Amino acid sequence: MERLRYEPFGERLAPEGEAGPRSRASKYLLWAGTGLFWSLVGAIVLARAVFFEPGIFDFSRVATLVKAAIF
Repeated sequence: MERLRYEPFGERLAPEGEAGPRSRASKYLLWAGTGLFWSLVGAIVLARAVFFEPGIFDFSRVATLVKAAIF
């Protein structure tokens, strides 16, 4: 008789034999989705900093830094 396994929250775990191997497409889709998620998180944080804290990301300060880096 097969022994049932449970996770800490009481959810029944699938037997080890039921989990099939992941396809290559599924791995790429997971990678692309994760990358898109973190890109959106970064864009939201950056937009929040630019639009809601104007003293921190002042465009004249950025222009001065870029000009100093070039010359």
